[in-house]
Amino acid sequence: MELRSINPANGEILGSFAMHGPDQVESKIKKAAEAFKSWRRSVFAERSDVLIRCAEILEAESQRWGELMTLEMGKPRQAGIDEALKCAKCCRYYAENSERFLADEPAPAPAAAQMIKGERRFIAFQPLGPVLAIMPWNFPFWQVFRFLAPALMAGNSALLKHASNVPQCALAIEEILRRAGAPEGVFQILLIGSREVGAVVGDSRISAITLTGSEKAGSEVASRAGANVKKVVLELGGSDPFIVMPSADIDSTVQVAIKARTINNGESCIAAKRFIVHESIADEFSRKFAEGMKALRVGDPMDPKTEIGPLATAAIRDELADQVERSVKAGARILTGGKKLSGPGNYFEPTVLTNISRSSPAWHEEFFGPVALFFQANNLDEALQIANDSPFGLGSSFWSADLREQEVYIREIEAGMAFVNSQVVSDPSIPFGGVKKSGYGRELSHFGIREFTNIKTVVMVPSRGSAQATE
Repeated sequence: MELRSINPANGEILGSFAMHGPDQVESKIKKAAEAFKSWRRSVFAERSDVLIRCAEILEAESQRWGELMTLEMGKPRQAGIDEALKCAKCCRYYAENSERFLADEPAPAPAAAQMIKGERRFIAFQPLGPVLAIMPWNFPFWQVFRFLAPALMAGNSALLKHASNVPQCALAIEEILRRAGAPEGVFQILLIGSREVGAVVGDSRISAITLTGSEKAGSEVASRAGANVKKVVLELGGSDPFIVMPSADIDSTVQVAIKARTINNGESCIAAKRFIVHESIADEFSRKFAEGMKALRVGDPMDPKTEIGPLATAAIRDELADQVERSVKAGARILTGGKKLSGPGNYFEPTVLTNISRSSPAWHEEFFGPVALFFQANNLDEALQIANDSPFGLGSSFWSADLREQEVYIREIEAGMAFVNSQVVSDPSIPFGGVKKSGYGRELSHFGIREFTNIKTVVMVPSRGSAQATE
């Protein structure tokens, strides 16, 4: 069997790659386990050197890597270049900060009357072992490096099962790590299908799993990991609310709203998807928003003028079209767009839906593509009620000049991330993750690197002599 790399802009087959059989998978897991034994004992400077070299390769060859992402999954070319540079930033961040993040921490001392003279208490952060990463196609480099940089700096080895439609990106990342001097077995890719993942998750040599993907995939992996009592970090998407109140500047907020909905062709977990606008400004906001969406240039992602490229696969485009059709049948109204574009490539019109009822698919489902969902709210309480009436809880943003409203939003929104007067972004320095069906655990920042460590409590009492010690 083989994996195919297909250009979503025109359907051209870019390459075919033989899948790894059971013997190859076994060999790779064995290498990861062996590599961990020595890598865990490496000093931070050695690990840092590998990541700094990764950053240098990503920076020096950002055009190459960016164009590969564009060819394989359809993001605009500049977005791919920017993604490669963001990965370099992540590598440098963990190379420079991991030793501090994982330094021993003093543990709280007991009451003075219970303290033993000379007793020492601290918390150590130690690696777990081989980590299996199951990663998606939408940010084929960034999703990998944001797990890989902290996992390796913590002293773990890593195996990557990338999305089946981006095998060239998986191979490219393996090349970058090899050129950066990562010891053999510290990072490897598994060219396998989804059916083969369960056996790898259940393998006793795999210590932890991180998955970014669908709710269904996350549930299946978490169930298998739970049966084997293994740590899992899950990021399962979102339907992020973008709440706009009357005190916000409409024109500037509309411009950010369009960018927030269409980043990465709209195929982003933290893209704003549900636009919840106060009724007093709803007509003006929706009109300007729909006009801006309609004006976006759709086309060849290699063309620097293109703002919206093709969706990654025909199946993703068809699923989006089906969601729009079902929502319209449930009463939603199309302000602009709404259709697949004819001709080659997986293109879908930038679309805005309004008049969405609670029984509509658009109320509860995640729309993964350039489709914006528009809602009106009578006041802040209703806006938050609509925002929280979702199975997801990843990111959220709120637009208001009112400090009281900002405080209410921060405390009441059910999301892992709350941005005020700013578009939701991921950055190495801040935690990334969600609540509800958006998953659990955190990536990035010092929280992310500690997810794949043994947080070990250490209590040391001075020896009192063999006779006393055995009393």
